[in-house]
Amino acid sequence: MVTTPQGTIRLFRFSGIDVYLHWSWFLVAAYEISERKGTYSSIGWNAVEYLTLFGIVTLHEFGHALACRQVGGRADQIVLWPLGGVAYVNPPPRPGATLWSIAAGPLVNAVLVPILTGLGLAAKSAGMAAANPDAYALLRTVWGMNLVLLIFNMLPIYPLDGGQILRSLLWFPLGRARSLTAAAVLGLVGVAGLIGLAVWAGSMWFAILSVFIVLNCWRGLQQARALARLEELPRREGFACPACKAKPPMGNLWLCAQCRKPFDTFQTKAVCPNCGAQYPETACFSCGRRAPMSQWEAAAYAMPKV
Repeated sequence: MVTTPQGTIRLFRFSGIDVYLHWSWFLVAAYEISERKGTYSSIGWNAVEYLTLFGIVTLHEFGHALACRQVGGRADQIVLWPLGGVAYVNPPPRPGATLWSIAAGPLVNAVLVPILTGLGLAAKSAGMAAANPDAYALLRTVWGMNLVLLIFNMLPIYPLDGGQILRSLLWFPLGRARSLTAAAVLGLVGVAGLIGLAVWAGSMWFAILSVFIVLNCWRGLQQARALARLEELPRREGFACPACKAKPPMGNLWLCAQCRKPFDTFQTKAVCPNCGAQYPETACFSCGRRAPMSQWEAAAYAMPKV
């Protein structure tokens, strides 16, 4: 079930994807707009500039979400934060599907480069620089912001898009767990440069972003270790995920929501042996999808016998 992210306001819904705005965005927006006061003849242009920036961010995140759906994944939410946006995507656990889901975001910015360049050249030829200098300055600024977003997101630092693209490419030769380990380690190395830039520039935002990256790299390492342990477990025959076709691992890996005791849901047919709670659906560790036990059995029966 999709839940509303805490502290957010729902802006709109498009193509089944809900877009939310975190309350802290308004505080940072007011600060950033006031800091750039004087760039234009009116502060209203600064507000338009900031809104346009997040318009580009929203398009970027829709690139992720729509691409994820295209490959059969799940993408229902986009949350806009002061430092950017997050598309909550869950592509199928395949390197190609993950690669396309991540790469589609920067691809939106790449497509916008020639479009904004053409608009800028047309505006210059039409004499907008003299006729409406504020609008011309805004157009030039938007062009620069989009380019900076593209370059920054493509840095090979996990969990930035470039780092996740690198992880997806490494997934092909290294596998799911080891590719995540490699990307997270490289991300920790790369963030050292970002921390140095934050100190040199005295930028609070780069410092906050560095902390965000470090925390996500550490979380990625923990996830990679869990994936590695999961991959080593024996698989249970007679069941397969209806979504990704992965066979479930054997062991007490499912946690009962009522008594908080772990149990093997496929051994007990989705009934907790400790408190008797029965679960209508079982989650797949590989793709996160949930399905009734009958569908797990039917998927295994439908798979070709080797």
